[in-house]
Amino acid sequence: MRKHSTLCAIIKKKPLKKRNSPFHEIKLLIVAALCFIISSVNGQEINVAKNKLANINKPISTGSNFKKAQSNNPGTQTSNQLPNFNNQISDVVRTIFQDSKGNIWFGTQNGAFKLNGDSLIHIDSIKSESGKGVTIKDIAEDKDGRIWFGHSDGISSIDDTSVTNYYKSDGLISNDVWCIETDIKGNVWIGTMEGVCIFNGQGFTKFALPEGRKDTTVGISSTKMIHSILEDSMGTIWLCTNAGLFSYTNKELKNISAELGILNNFISKIIEDKKGGFWISTSMGLLHLHGNSLTNISELHFKESKGTGSIIVDSEDNVWFTCSRSIYRLNGEKLSEYRITEGNYGPLTFQIYEDKESRLWFVGYGGAYRYENGRFINIKRNGPWKKKETHSEALKQFEQTINNIVIILNPTFISHLKSDRILLDKNKKTNFILNIFGQAEGFLISKQNIEIPLVAKLTGQIKLTDRYQ
Repeated sequence: MRKHSTLCAIIKKKPLKKRNSPFHEIKLLIVAALCFIISSVNGQEINVAKNKLANINKPISTGSNFKKAQSNNPGTQTSNQLPNFNNQISDVVRTIFQDSKGNIWFGTQNGAFKLNGDSLIHIDSIKSESGKGVTIKDIAEDKDGRIWFGHSDGISSIDDTSVTNYYKSDGLISNDVWCIETDIKGNVWIGTMEGVCIFNGQGFTKFALPEGRKDTTVGISSTKMIHSILEDSMGTIWLCTNAGLFSYTNKELKNISAELGILNNFISKIIEDKKGGFWISTSMGLLHLHGNSLTNISELHFKESKGTGSIIVDSEDNVWFTCSRSIYRLNGEKLSEYRITEGNYGPLTFQIYEDKESRLWFVGYGGAYRYENGRFINIKRNGPWKKKETHSEALKQFEQTINNIVIILNPTFISHLKSDRILLDKNKKTNFILNIFGQAEGFLISKQNIEIPLVAKLTGQIKLTDRYQ
């Protein structure tokens, strides 16, 4: 269309000689007609495209969390779900991190957010050298409690409320940062599209690594790209690159891929488990390393190779990992598959994360989600931030804390009892049904037929029909 528009503009600007020839007038009419037809056709194409987009974005219903892509083929059975971006923390949440103080940070394509109570605070001072917003790709904390951010235009640190930004002009080897890690000595390791450099608090030093290959199966890649960096429990630094997996300890760099015979160059992630083993995510699948023994987990569970992304080992020793839009949990030998929503266009998880309350987070394209009570909950700008307590968790807390708890009863039921106060002792059994309101000190929960669990020091009206046995 741009060529057509330019052509019409040239015709209008070019001076025409005056001629009385009828043939010349006919040529002018033909040219004008062609310009009109081209413009009309292009206008129709634009309108058609707009209509198609309008159909795709048409919501299923007002209360739906996702929008449905409509198919014009009546024989198509696929239901493609598009994320609803309304009120999300961000359309794309790249990473999530909880610091040593319990604060939760979100790294998004709209910058960094900190959860303060029940409110999200945007960190406005993290910006590019030209003053524009950045995409946060990784977050880490150093030994002094300083929070570090790797982003699309350098790195930034937050010390309490003070923000410091560092760019290529300050000594970074590249502004395009993909990962960031801190070691026990206080160094900051920065992985970029152009390799690795180390910041010691005073300046940047380039860390030499072999050059690898560009991954042509993805949109963004380079021969020197660093995907992630890990310092393990023994102080060894692990580097996941497009040249394979490397370890660095006692000033010695080892090519782990070459030593173990890992044929895949593209290593995206490595994590350490409680038993001293390592889980390695590659473009060909998931590997497990224990000592010098390497096991291809993907070959054991999939008929064909599947590239894996984010991986974690949770507090119950389950291994969670992603393959495209599918999320897998490996519990011993049992593999289970999950999806946030059905279809091929739903949320895409970039990172799986477990917080200090053992809550599992899944963040990526389409926002942030938590997996609770067997389902995925969309966490938006207004939460929900607190985990809903399950009955089994409340019962566990009650059994640990109950001891001579005084319950004030509703006066309606006093006539059925000798006193308006009942002393619950963990060594005694009560078989009556209570309707409770007022103030309860401690925990009250039943072992069966639970309707509403009580928490400590509740004030106000509480209505509960329950039985404690």
